[in-house]
Amino acid sequence: MTVTRSFRDTVLARANIDPNYRYGLLTESMDAMLSGDLETGKSLLRDYINATIGFEGLSDALGKSPKSLMRMLSTNGNPTAKNLFSMISLLQEKEGVSLQTKAS
Repeated sequence: MTVTRSFRDTVLARANIDPNYRYGLLTESMDAMLSGDLETGKSLLRDYINATIGFEGLSDALGKSPKSLMRMLSTNGNPTAKNLFSMISLLQEKEGVSLQTKAS
């Protein structure tokens, strides 16, 4: 049987070497949330956080426990707008991007 990498390890490896991939994870997360697919958006945001700053780093920066942040982005999690936008703002700053929305 062939040994394969876990999905998480694959995402982490790619995110470490490809800034466009990190940007894509972040923007796809936001696009999903803005289109009403909160579950997919939270899942992509979790992947992005795990592949970049990590929940410990995010926790230190936001002054919230890592478990609380993980719970907010879990399948059953329901983050407040304040907490969600605080995370997104910090992640944009760390990534060096500024996401914007456009009406179509």
